[in-house]
Amino acid sequence: MTPDLKPMDLNPAAMHPADSNFPAPASVDLKSMEIEELQALMREKNLPAFRAKQLFEWIHARRVRSYEEMTNLPAALRGELARDYPLPVAELADRQISRVDGTRKYLFRMPDGCLVESVFMRYRFGNSVCVSSQVGCRMGCRFCASTLRGLTRSLAPSEMLEQVYAISGETGERVSHVVVMGMGEPLDNYENLVRFLRLLTCPEGMNLSQRNVTVSTCGIAPNIYRLAGEGLHVTLALSLHAATDEQRRKIMPVAERWPIAELMKACEAYYRQTGRQITFEYSLIRGVNDSREDARGLAGLALPLRAHINLIPVNPVRERGFAHPDSGHIAAFKKELENHGVNVSIRRALGKDIDGACGQLRSRYTSGAGN
Repeated sequence: MTPDLKPMDLNPAAMHPADSNFPAPASVDLKSMEIEELQALMREKNLPAFRAKQLFEWIHARRVRSYEEMTNLPAALRGELARDYPLPVAELADRQISRVDGTRKYLFRMPDGCLVESVFMRYRFGNSVCVSSQVGCRMGCRFCASTLRGLTRSLAPSEMLEQVYAISGETGERVSHVVVMGMGEPLDNYENLVRFLRLLTCPEGMNLSQRNVTVSTCGIAPNIYRLAGEGLHVTLALSLHAATDEQRRKIMPVAERWPIAELMKACEAYYRQTGRQITFEYSLIRGVNDSREDARGLAGLALPLRAHINLIPVNPVRERGFAHPDSGHIAAFKKELENHGVNVSIRRALGKDIDGACGQLRSRYTSGAGN
């Protein structure tokens, strides 16, 4: 198997130049702990194990934002926890609400000052939240705004959870689906991602169905294999965006490391071990990857895996210069795939009148335009 990705293997130059200005999150983070770890902490304090379950319920089921709200814990314990283990809370820095469909885009400030984006979307099947897994991104995909300022750091499990919890609290609405498809590459933050998934779907916590969770990746093959063996049943979405290695390398630097053939083997292993249908995310870029030949090549990759293809007309990013095809061209591309027997959909365009592309709101805000 290909060796695991080391923290700086891919692109050291993509790190944010002010990286050292951001302190690491607290080393002991109760919101990132599973129940068994909280029980061990309570034992260290000579407290009964049920205190851990109470604490976990307050944090993840009731989703309170301070220890003072945990009214069935002794006042002395609440004070000690507040002093020694501050709860990570996302502060709302900015919010955009679409007048077209009510989609909400959030910019959250983490306790160390880092900014991340999240999106709240309403669908017929329920409410979905798209969360970020990193502050920025080092993958360098040419069509993505998240990579414009490089990578600052990865998010802790609690910081990913806090995006879901804060949005649920702010909207007052139930979140039924979560997609890890915002800023960052989830599989480049592997351990924290897996812990986040376990906490999000824990029966004693938010208890979200694993089948209602999607993890997107640009294609870190070794960690696709690892995720397949975690015993989770989340949907894997591969950001493919091209049907040939030559074409993919032009828009996705990660393709230099893991060719399409290797990614197909990893996806096959994921499908075989989890039983979950693979999704291919395909951003349609005018004049780049939207020809009939592209559609035929894409169909050839999808059919052996019985993969679903999600067509995404690319969000124009000023700094990138890409544009999406017109509606007729998109429909023709979809029809060509269907003619080859592929299961395909076009992602519903939400929030057209706000900063739609991942990283756009943060980039505008940090450049001074959003202050």
